[in-house]
Amino acid sequence: MELGLNGKVALVTGASKGIGLAVARSLAAEGARVALVARNAPALAEAVRSIEERGGEAVAVPGDLTRLDEIERMVAETRRQLGDPEVLLANAGGPSAGRPSELDEQGWAAAIDLTLMSTVRLVKATLPAMRRARWGRIVTITSLTVREPVLNLALSNALRAGVTGYIKTLSQEVAADGVTANNVAPGYTATERLADLFADAAAERALVETIPARRLGDPAEIAAAVTFLASEPAAYITGQTLLVDGGAVKSLM
Repeated sequence: MELGLNGKVALVTGASKGIGLAVARSLAAEGARVALVARNAPALAEAVRSIEERGGEAVAVPGDLTRLDEIERMVAETRRQLGDPEVLLANAGGPSAGRPSELDEQGWAAAIDLTLMSTVRLVKATLPAMRRARWGRIVTITSLTVREPVLNLALSNALRAGVTGYIKTLSQEVAADGVTANNVAPGYTATERLADLFADAAAERALVETIPARRLGDPAEIAAAVTFLASEPAAYITGQTLLVDGGAVKSLM
């Protein structure tokens, strides 16, 4: 299938490792010119090298997604080096774990900036050019917790659901402008984040037993879903949340 991404400018956040890096590699493999954003500049530079070694085009744009001024600067730098972003992958690291009763004001404030407001601000900075061009793709990385909350992930449960509601609303506003907005909700995927949450091998094995596919997801599998939603053939798909979870979520909706 021809995805129509050759030459498109993509901005991918959280791109130094895990799902973000897998998405950046996947988009670059389809011919997109990719700006990789993350805080860890050395890891980001290595990620760019890994894409260039595969024949892709990528640039590193280090920065902090929790700050409005940094987001504006990163989008401006992407525009300077590559052009206006036509594809946005909004992917921020998961907020701290904890049950509702354990969370304090500081934790909520930090998580709101990281998980919710980073997406809102990235969209605000990139959407006007997409609307002018009458073509754009906005995809966020959320989590299966938007369908089935996990007790110890109260911040993620609440704020990723907020991102989902925001993107659904946005999709209704911009669909007639040729811009789509969707969410990809990964299940349990083999990333450093998962390793942090399930440091005990026995706990991870027990988790895998709850997944019908009987394995963890691969970041490349999440990236494949993102890349399709960013493509030309996906132009009539908008306002959706696509679970990529090996069947882990049991709910119908």
